[in-house]
Amino acid sequence: MDTEKRCFKDFKRMVVKVGSSSVAHPTGKPNLFQIENLVRQLADLHNQGKEVILVTSGAVGTGTGKLGLAARPRTIPEKQAAAAVGQGVLMHIYEKFFGEYGVTVGQVLLTRQDFSDRRRFLNARNALHALFQFGVIPVINENDTIAVDEIKFGDNDSLSALVAGLVDAELLILLSDIDGLYTADPRKDPGARLIQDVKEITPEIESLAGGTGSKLGTGGMATKLQAARMAMHSGVVTVIARAGEKDVIRQIIAGEQVGTIFWPSANKLENKKRWIAYSSAVCGKVFVDEGAARALLKQGKSLLPSGVTGVEGNFDMGNTVSIIGPDGREIARGLTYYSSVEIERIKGAQTRDIARILGYKDYDEIVHRNNLVLSL
Repeated sequence: MDTEKRCFKDFKRMVVKVGSSSVAHPTGKPNLFQIENLVRQLADLHNQGKEVILVTSGAVGTGTGKLGLAARPRTIPEKQAAAAVGQGVLMHIYEKFFGEYGVTVGQVLLTRQDFSDRRRFLNARNALHALFQFGVIPVINENDTIAVDEIKFGDNDSLSALVAGLVDAELLILLSDIDGLYTADPRKDPGARLIQDVKEITPEIESLAGGTGSKLGTGGMATKLQAARMAMHSGVVTVIARAGEKDVIRQIIAGEQVGTIFWPSANKLENKKRWIAYSSAVCGKVFVDEGAARALLKQGKSLLPSGVTGVEGNFDMGNTVSIIGPDGREIARGLTYYSSVEIERIKGAQTRDIARILGYKDYDEIVHRNNLVLSL
């Protein structure tokens, strides 16, 4: 991708994520001016024949305002209640504004399990493609009403990146209350400079991320960088920009100097490996020695029993496991051919001894390289 060519007019499919602070006032009441401005830009893209998905935050924040609460709820049940109220308010507003431009919208509520379960992942993909065929703009949010800690995304930045990969989008736009990625916090350092292009998310880039943005939201620059990383390895161009910027989406599409652009990585992951890396649920850990780590990282090999030193967790064949190197850090993730109980029995053994130890041998490898993704 030529980083000098910022114009995205030829892109067909895009995901636009808007944060809580962009759809609600600090009181929690809906920011109708901002929402109408967003809707007008998306409706115009739709009229050009673009396929657009809107990922919206704000259900909990809007529900907080509707219920007259002084602050965002802290407990999961209270957040769920606020989301149940706020999501209805949000969709009513979106339907009204989009309807004024003759555009039909459809609500899609997702949880982490809709991505980690391969069948549900494909069902969600098919449903979104069907909405495109009907000329509908999907309005997506996390299903906060039923989500609990184990299945929460925690922020809609990650959700939007997963959705972009799910539908093979070309462009992901993350809109919030900040202009993009800065060299320092612009609210504290007057010398902070906006970074216009990022080709790789290095530790130095990660160190620029601060905390959460507003009292109504859960995400911050750190979650946006994680979302950008996911999108980059999915072949998706990502732009972080300020929602309040005049005609910000039109400016981005036209290639004007606005926001921070994250360009796709050269090593785009194929669909299956992308799912393993970012969507599947990690069910356990497999610890490996120095030789196995080197074979995986440097030689593109599969993981064999001889290099395994330990197992953690209770998992079955076909589950995703985290592969941990001798220094305690994750070096890869993959789909295991053997259960945790079986791996515990054959760890450190030669492949030829698997049948003798277990009484059978279905595979030589614990994780085949075709089902393995190195940590990104």
